[in-house]
Parts: sequence; C-alpha cells; structure tokens
Amino acid sequence: MKLLRGKRSTLSIIGCLVLLSIFVSACGSSNTGTTNNGGSTPAAVASKGKNCNTIGVSLPETNTSFRWDTYDRPQLLSSLTALGIPAANIIVDNAQGSAQTQQTQVEAMISKGACILVVSPADSTAASAIVTEATNQHIPVIAYDRMINNKDVAAYVSFQGATVGQLQGQYIADHYQQYVTQNGNNNIIIINGAQTDNNALLFKQGLHTSIDPLINSGKLKNVYEQFTDWTSRVAQQDMDAALAKSSNKVAVAYVANDDMANSVIAALKQVHLDKKVLVTGQDASLVAMTNILTGEQAMTIYKNYKLEATNTAKLVDAIRSGKDITTVATQQAQTAQGANVPAILLSPVAVDKTNLQSTILADNFYTKAQICKGIPAGTDGIC
Repeated sequence: MKLLRGKRSTLSIIGCLVLLSIFVSACGSSNTGTTNNGGSTPAAVASKGKNCNTIGVSLPETNTSFRWDTYDRPQLLSSLTALGIPAANIIVDNAQGSAQTQQTQVEAMISKGACILVVSPADSTAASAIVTEATNQHIPVIAYDRMINNKDVAAYVSFQGATVGQLQGQYIADHYQQYVTQNGNNNIIIINGAQTDNNALLFKQGLHTSIDPLINSGKLKNVYEQFTDWTSRVAQQDMDAALAKSSNKVAVAYVANDDMANSVIAALKQVHLDKKVLVTGQDASLVAMTNILTGEQAMTIYKNYKLEATNTAKLVDAIRSGKDITTVATQQAQTAQGANVPAILLSPVAVDKTNLQSTILADNFYTKAQICKGIPAGTDGIC
C-alpha cells in the first residue's frame, strides 16, 4: 500500500509539472500579434513601434501619377518631421511600379532600423509579403492610400475608394445626355486603373453603382471596358482600340485618372472628337486643370494629399506613444479577403469648372497663376 501511495504521489507531481508547463507556455504565447478574426492586436502594433524614431516610407511608382513624388513625398516628410523625427531618420524610396523592388527596398529600410513602415503598395497582393515579414519582426505597417491585402496591416489611411468611383459615375449620370445629343450615340468607353491596385477595384465598383442603372435601361451602351496598368501609354492604346471598335462613335469616356485622361484626349484629337466627349479623371493634376478649363476634360476627383499625410503622421504618433491605434483610426476598411483593418477614410471631391475656385484654389492646392498659364483671360470667370 505504501508503494502504491508513492507511485500515485509521483504521478501527481508529474501531472502538476505538465499542467504548469502548459500554463506557462500558454501565457508566453498569448501575445501573438494577431486575433482570430483577422486583425492586428494593440500589442502587435505597439511592439517595436513604441518610441520608434526611424520611419520607412515606401511609395509605389512615378510613371502612373504625378502625385507620389510631387505631393506625397514632401507632405509625408513634413508631417513626420513635425512629430520631432529627424529628417535623416525618415527613409523614403519609390518602387517604380515593381513589387519585387518594393520588397527589396523595404527590407533595406528594416535593416537600417526602420521600426514603423508606411507602405503604398505597387501591388496590393504581392505587398502582403512585406507585412508578413515586418509582423514577424514586430514592426507595424501602415497601408498608405492603397490597401495591402494582409490581415496584419496595423492601419490604413486613404480616401473613400468606392466614393471616388461613385462621384465619377454620378457626374456622368448628371451630364451624359448633352454629349449623347451632341454626338448622336450613347456609347460609353471605360478605362479603369490597374487590376493589381485594390483602389482601382473600388473605383470600378463605385462607378458601376452610379452608371449601371443607365446601362441596364439602355440609356448608355458600354461598348468597351478594360483594366490598364495606370500608364498613359496603355490608356491611349485602349482608347485607340475602343474608337476602332465603335467606329469613332463615343459620347462618354470614363477614365480612372488624369494622366490617362490626357492620353485619351490625345486619341480623341486624332479623330476630331476632342471637346465633344465627356472625359473623366482623378487626382486634380495640373494638366487636368488646363484640360478642364479648355473643355477637353469634364471633371476630376480632388484629393487633398496634405490631409492624407497629416493623418498618417497621427497614426505614427499613436504607435510611437503606445496608444491604442483605434483611438485615431476610428473607421474600418476591409482587405480583399474580408479582414477588417482600423482606418482613416477621407472624403474625395468632384471638381469641374463650377467649383474649381472654391476647392482647388481655396485650398491653395495650385495658385491661380499655375492653373491659368496659357489660358485666355476671363476663361470661366477663373483666369
């Protein structure tokens, strides 16, 4: 009996040790940085980001939009240095449209001590690898302007993507009839952005929300729709193909951004349809201001990049201070896989001749001298 009691005592001790080991292991692994519902925990965000003094900023390209180096780079630098971060500690690179280059550049930023990353992906899906690698090293990643399709994105700051498309589409819905009457046809050509850019998918979604009732009722006829790579060269090729397919009969050309719109206008000029077709755009580029004032382009979407940069700096400041990021990013956005990410989503504005002065000029986005260069005095009461 004594021997039996001894065996039971020994087994009890072993059992307790095993349970204790499991308990300690569970406690040690509870701070994994992710939750089961696919979002970053405050612990993951705060890990290396707290008191971080070296920020990596990765921009996607320069050849598809003027904005990245002209506006985003200086605005981000200004907003981040305002937090007390030395300019020398802000590492900025541009991927020039290459997902592989972007990953290599971000890895170099991490090797130089970047402990918070601000990434605008060249490819929303490929950039998931950047987030995974950073998360494994407890480095928070803020997705800037374009969503990165990874559940561990710390936060997302951008403009309301679907709203951009809705505004473009609503402008078409409000003004298409005069172009249909003028051209004697109801054909619409749709030139979207890059399918690898999550924003382009949102723009398209919003656009069709506004124009599909017109297409379904036969008031507009969708004769050509294509994704591009955001470049003006491909946009012009698509417009040439669309014109050939429609025998140069077009009333509306939906174009996702201003650089591509300028190439579409060039294609229209070749067949003497410039100023006769409703052409949309986005980004409020300086060339778009000229095209709008001369009647080549009907409208653009204005996004105040200064607001985007300053709100990004607020997110960086929250992470550095160890605050719950959701106190700053009070909205939510979804990755392509449906994971919710804390977000700051700003409002875009549709701009044409009627409100250019109260938006672009009022915000000092451009000066009057800039937008009126080469434009006859008195044009639209602006120049």
